[in-house]
Amino acid sequence: MSKQIFTIGYEGLDSERLAGILRDAGVHMLADVRAVANSRKRGFSKGALGASLREAGLDYTHLRSLGTPKAGRQAARAGDAALLRRIYCEEVIDTAAGQTALDELAVLAAATPLCLLCFERDPSICHRRILAERLAERGFAIQDL
Repeated sequence: MSKQIFTIGYEGLDSERLAGILRDAGVHMLADVRAVANSRKRGFSKGALGASLREAGLDYTHLRSLGTPKAGRQAARAGDAALLRRIYCEEVIDTAAGQTALDELAVLAAATPLCLLCFERDPSICHRRILAERLAERGFAIQDL
């Protein structure tokens, strides 16, 4: 049986709905993979999100080192998945620090049902797709929520 990892974008959700989706999927921990865990959207900045998830019985961790650089976020907003992929791979995931962070994520995901979080609703234009693909290469089954 393969290991499972989930991904979700909070675009269009509120924190209560997010917690419900995670619980329904059997997730125990949310791994926030935003470089900047601040949000103009109420309830989705690091402190508020962590607190609301803990109240819902879920764990929260912020994995800043797996976040997207500013240029990658701009490419995602523009819908340019190819440019996002190039920037993210070159500047983050294919670096020594990125590989170490990915190794740590894989260990964490193998230990507990985990979901990657970023803003983008569509995983095809978000760096979580790249993270999910790299984890799939390590035997994880991926499910976008």
